[in-house]
Amino acid sequence: MKDSQGQLPNNAATSDSLLQESRGGWPRAIMHLDMDAFYVNVHRLSHPEDQGIPLAVGGRPDSRGVIASASYEARQFGVHSAMPSSRALRLCPQLKIVGHDWRQIRECSRQVMAILREFGPVEQMSVDEAYVDLSADPQPEILPITIRQRVKDDTGLPASVGLATSKLVAKVASDYDKPEGCTLVQPGDEAAFLAPQPVRVIWGVGPRTAERLASKSILTCGQLAAYDLETLKEMFGQQAHSLQKRALGLDTRKIHVERGQPKSISQEWTFSEDVDDPDILLARIRKQSASVARSLRKRHLVAHTIRVKFRLANFTTFTRQKSVQVGIDDEETLFAIASAIWQENWRSGQKLRLLGVGVSSLETPAARQIEFEF
Repeated sequence: MKDSQGQLPNNAATSDSLLQESRGGWPRAIMHLDMDAFYVNVHRLSHPEDQGIPLAVGGRPDSRGVIASASYEARQFGVHSAMPSSRALRLCPQLKIVGHDWRQIRECSRQVMAILREFGPVEQMSVDEAYVDLSADPQPEILPITIRQRVKDDTGLPASVGLATSKLVAKVASDYDKPEGCTLVQPGDEAAFLAPQPVRVIWGVGPRTAERLASKSILTCGQLAAYDLETLKEMFGQQAHSLQKRALGLDTRKIHVERGQPKSISQEWTFSEDVDDPDILLARIRKQSASVARSLRKRHLVAHTIRVKFRLANFTTFTRQKSVQVGIDDEETLFAIASAIWQENWRSGQKLRLLGVGVSSLETPAARQIEFEF
């Protein structure tokens, strides 16, 4: 999205300027992450031959199918989600349409959300979208680009992120510079950032509300924020004040985190190509062990059961685990046990499609253990 002169407003900082010093404090720091063309990019993890082509995930055109996700190559032809597949093919005859792999989609979503939970409380909105509360961090402005890169490194999937003092503005910011955008809206700049944006970016403003506003020549958030409140009340009653507050970026909604202690924590990785290189597999186990250990410590938990998940090239899937008497939460011990499980159950030359490390039998320890041997 651009302003009327086609330029990015100077109150929106994109990835090149995210590391600049924040002006003033952050009363709240809310990040919104939105995966880019999620279903399409999940498909490409296991079908690298489909990189760079117009691609869509959706139903068959001969059975009234609908597009669920379109690649950015396809979007250049006007293809978008919720469009009938038959129309998408008319717009882009070379479009390749594939079905959903729900199992892989759910696995990738779990990986992404597990990463986000390492940085703060998470409110998951869907398989490919979530809010993260970064308010506890002393420098929240440097985290979004770090998190975005971490997601890309660990999952192979691109995402866009936005940081602001509210959920409303953070969500608009994450959509500002797609794909792989990173936009920061400084405290106090919310209204100026939203001003040139269409009123539809405000949550709760649907097509009918936007149409009613357009009848009064109210097309942008800035126009809505400046409009006479009494006239708005004639149109929307008591909702008028809330509409104007949202147009100014004022939103006090909190992050609603899942309640209760998790029963398990895991990290899984689906390789873009089947792998039988022991060095690559062992490096993946180390990386997953580190991530799981960080999640344990962040939640002040220890684990008594460590498991490794294997998926072979023929999709045969199995899990092997070990239980320990003393709960653990450190990377090295977790890696030592997980790698031992892997070595006991993986045959040299056996190709793996997926590898995962997880823990269960979690508890809050009475005291931290100094060391552990197995």
